[in-house]
Amino acid sequence: MKEQSGFTLIELVMVIVILGILAAVAIPKFVNLGTQANAAALQGVVGAIESASAINYAAAAAGNPSAVSTAGASCSAVLAGAPSGILQQPLNPSQYSVVGSVGTALGTASACTVTQVSTGNTTSADVIATNGP
Repeated sequence: MKEQSGFTLIELVMVIVILGILAAVAIPKFVNLGTQANAAALQGVVGAIESASAINYAAAAAGNPSAVSTAGASCSAVLAGAPSGILQQPLNPSQYSVVGSVGTALGTASACTVTQVSTGNTTSADVIATNGP
């Protein structure tokens, strides 16, 4: 008598059940990535603002003529594109809105509130008060 090899129906059903359980656990992790992506985009914008502010402060401290005066200005004016603002390109107003003002005490950070228009998520970015050269 010849011996047959292969999988039984029970073994195949168990593999399918295990794959189903794994899929049920994994799918929710990928479904909600849009919310996390929007939050990460907002944090990226805030990081860019804070980095630009630190670079502008260092340029002002070094007497670089390209430094922008931020002391006492509105956040929307400070975050305009170059040469009048600290960012290379202005924030897209259809994506982000900015409110607040920078203090007048040189070297101190003020919070500018950045809101992501599509989600309503809000966070603050610290902008350092500087005087131009």
